[in-house]
Amino acid sequence: MRKLFGTDGIRGVAGQYPLDKKTVHAMGRALGDHLPAGPKRIVLGQDTRESSDWIAQTLAHGLQQAGAEVESAGVITTPGIAYLTHSKKFSAGVVISASHNPWQDNGIKVFGPDGYKLADQTELEIEQEIFSLLAGADNSTELTSTLTASAQLHNAYVQWLASSFPRTGSLKIVVDCANGAASTIAPEVFRLCGISSEFTHNSPDGRNINENCGALHPEAVAREVVARNADLGICFDGDADRALFADHRGVVVNGDAVMLMLGRQLKQRGELAHDVLVATTMSNMGLEVALKELGIRMLRAPVGDKYVLDEMKKSGAVIGGEQSGHIILSREATTGDGLLTALRVIEVIAGSGKTLAELVGGLKVFPQVIKNVRVREKEPLSRIPAIWTRIEEAERDLNGSGRVVVRYSGTEALARVMIEAESKEKMERHANAIAEAIQSEIGERIG
Repeated sequence: MRKLFGTDGIRGVAGQYPLDKKTVHAMGRALGDHLPAGPKRIVLGQDTRESSDWIAQTLAHGLQQAGAEVESAGVITTPGIAYLTHSKKFSAGVVISASHNPWQDNGIKVFGPDGYKLADQTELEIEQEIFSLLAGADNSTELTSTLTASAQLHNAYVQWLASSFPRTGSLKIVVDCANGAASTIAPEVFRLCGISSEFTHNSPDGRNINENCGALHPEAVAREVVARNADLGICFDGDADRALFADHRGVVVNGDAVMLMLGRQLKQRGELAHDVLVATTMSNMGLEVALKELGIRMLRAPVGDKYVLDEMKKSGAVIGGEQSGHIILSREATTGDGLLTALRVIEVIAGSGKTLAELVGGLKVFPQVIKNVRVREKEPLSRIPAIWTRIEEAERDLNGSGRVVVRYSGTEALARVMIEAESKEKMERHANAIAEAIQSEIGERIG
């Protein structure tokens, strides 16, 4: 049976399966049927893509047919819906967003009543009902409901973020909102916190989300920091569940460096439970070395913030994250929150009197290369001899002086090849060899 859910919900091209109207409607019905007994209340949010409105309305109709009451928070960040779901005691929360993907794509993410993403087994059960509903679906196209955004829900999230920030210090900050969900929320939060900020890419038109801006292009805010003589740059992705930064010199600072800085602060405060931090297989070896020098043990989870959170729960860690900028502060939030991360980074910088560059200076990054290969299928790599041979050759040659991680993206038709090594020549050579083998064997054919 085909699998709909990836590592971050259902994602695809808007209007095409599995984000055609029939499947989206069936998703609403199936989710509604899987809610606990009793009153069924759903909070629904969306990003700024032009397809988000009709997908939200179609999903809402399916939910209502399953007996659920749907309340809309309008355009809001993914972590905003996670917060509202558990704080306002909704049965579930749903976000219409494809995060960092281009505007043509969209997605559906679901949070349970506790504010956490659904377990894999629950997603599988919902999938099975979706297929069952599709098999018996009629041809009606009247599958939408009218939604009115609640200002009260929007404001509740904004106020919660602002209330957690101590007014301290004075920094000049440039914020890139990626023409996404943070475009209205970030200015409100920073104004309430008294943070001196200038905003870019905060004029969404339905098609410019993530376009040459935001966390996919942190170099854009880095340039603005230098041009405007600012202290710090912050950029979010389309649904603002992650954030990347730029220091006053215009140097990009990723999630690894943020975890080092926040982990160090928590340890100094005696608040780093079990002296442990959770990263992923993609985090640089340099982070592991820097944390070890601080007496902090780093655990690695599979890529995907839900898997980072799973490992955090097992180990008792209170901080975890990804190189891409998803940072989970589990005592405050149930998922990665770019705005919350930004406030915590600003708090550390302002409170320390140091620059971001000084605070992350202890991270000595091992040379790393990541190559993405678009694929036509996702057959297990171990079953493809031409690819597996190249991977084994790289691991033997590096022999402990580097790492090889080859995996499929959970949200796109991509194979990702990541290699770290003390030798840049070996790193490039093996990365190219593996990427070429993938392209030859299962790469997407052009023409």
